[in-house]
Amino acid sequence: MTVTGLSPHTHELSAGVLVVGGGPAAAWAAYKAAQAGADVVLADKGYCGTSGATAAAGTGVWYVPPHPAEREKAMAGREALGGYLADRNWMARVLDQTYEGVNELADTGRYPFPPDGAGGQLRRGVQGPEYMRRMRILLRRAGVRILDHSPVVELLVDADGAVAGAAGYQRRHDRPYRVSAGAVVLATGGCAFLSRALGCDVNTGDGALMAAEAGAELSGMEFSNAYALAPEFSSVTKTAYYSFATFYHEDGTVLEGAGSQKGRSVIARTLLTEKVYCKIDRADADAQRAMRLAQANFFLPFDRMGIDPFTQLFPVTLLLEGTVRGTGGIRITGDDCATSVPGLYVAGDAATRELICGGFTGGGSHNAAWAISSGTWAGRGAARHAASLGPLTARRRVSALGGAGLRPTGKPGRPGAAREVVAAVQAEVLPYEKNLLRHGDRLAPALAGLHSTWSGLRASLYGGDGAEAVAARQAAALAAHGRWMYTAALARQETRGMHKREDRPGADPSSRRRLLVSGLDEIQVRPDPVAPVGPQEYAGLRAAS
Repeated sequence: MTVTGLSPHTHELSAGVLVVGGGPAAAWAAYKAAQAGADVVLADKGYCGTSGATAAAGTGVWYVPPHPAEREKAMAGREALGGYLADRNWMARVLDQTYEGVNELADTGRYPFPPDGAGGQLRRGVQGPEYMRRMRILLRRAGVRILDHSPVVELLVDADGAVAGAAGYQRRHDRPYRVSAGAVVLATGGCAFLSRALGCDVNTGDGALMAAEAGAELSGMEFSNAYALAPEFSSVTKTAYYSFATFYHEDGTVLEGAGSQKGRSVIARTLLTEKVYCKIDRADADAQRAMRLAQANFFLPFDRMGIDPFTQLFPVTLLLEGTVRGTGGIRITGDDCATSVPGLYVAGDAATRELICGGFTGGGSHNAAWAISSGTWAGRGAARHAASLGPLTARRRVSALGGAGLRPTGKPGRPGAAREVVAAVQAEVLPYEKNLLRHGDRLAPALAGLHSTWSGLRASLYGGDGAEAVAARQAAALAAHGRWMYTAALARQETRGMHKREDRPGADPSSRRRLLVSGLDEIQVRPDPVAPVGPQEYAGLRAAS
């Protein structure tokens, strides 16, 4: 394969399938592609097995035995919260694939699930560090070549626009590199806007930027304003335990209406004028012991500060998790998690999760299931696509596709400008009054500011081919996500899922459609022509079959 514009000191590799990312979705994609017979390279921005949101935490898994009543309850559980934008066909597929995948993790990966007291195991949750440690072992055994500390900055495409690999920078070797591949899986995670949320510093939305440059669409970007509770002195964003909490004003009176689920807006509005305090005072002794066993890392910051969160007040804040816990991402066009761009597949938080969550997602349960299932399908799909190319892969002439941050349209600016771009983007997307407490009168000027930031970086932001290129591309990805997010938020003239408009407080029945977003310099929005398959439609399809 010939690559145009190749630097003489670039390290070159080739593979059947290239997986970009290092979290659970990337690991499952690489593992399944290798099982399907593909030669696989996995390129991670960090160290595969320790980087990303899952590796730093424990998480539930949407693992439901194949009993009709339990499956029905599982699918119905969050449909209303998600604004009825989820698709029952996809939910059923994910439940099937997750059940199979978790069982494989137990049997082949020998994950030590705890006993259930009846001779079986409790398989509804995993500890992130151990889970990802075992996934890395499986990858090594399957023959996957892992490139640690090797962030990808751009895709490669052939003359027909099909994705044919990617290029990046290897931090340890201080050199650019390129991987020519028959297919690419983007499993780069979501975008948390460098908000300090737990494990999310690597989640800067790079994959969506690269996909958009290749012509892929995104979906659900208005549902990208998830904020997680955290102690003011910590980045640990484990929200589940706050369901046992009471929240207080600075003067010690109870903050009415505040809560970890439906009361987060109350907390955000109060934080605009005063501190909010918390005490996890509704957990009894048994619950407290269970909490410490299940999520030891939740308590580390408290222990270091000498605070007992069950009996003492502590200040809380809200950290933006964006598309990491939101549901927006790259649009999927096939059951194998293909995108509209030939040779490009997507998995995990980089992909839209609307298909199973609609406009709302809670903790890790559905997210973890989506990583397993979408990673499996994307890996297998990419392997099939790569195999179908045959000798063509070696003969393709390809070119690099990256724009913003790599190839400015004007005169390259000074080094270090990426930090200024990040600060400008954060000023528009992190404030609660702009992003969480949404109103058209605040969204419009925030979007205008982001457009201005994008125009400036597109003209002059330049990172070269070294470490500065990674920073520049991350900054560009943050700006792109902010613009997609607010463009979709203004287009959805209603309240649905986590997208709550103070100036449009009700849901519009005619707007039960997903919104597709595309473009970079010019952004377009259109309704998805495919309607979600809801409970009634799903029942009808099953009866007909």
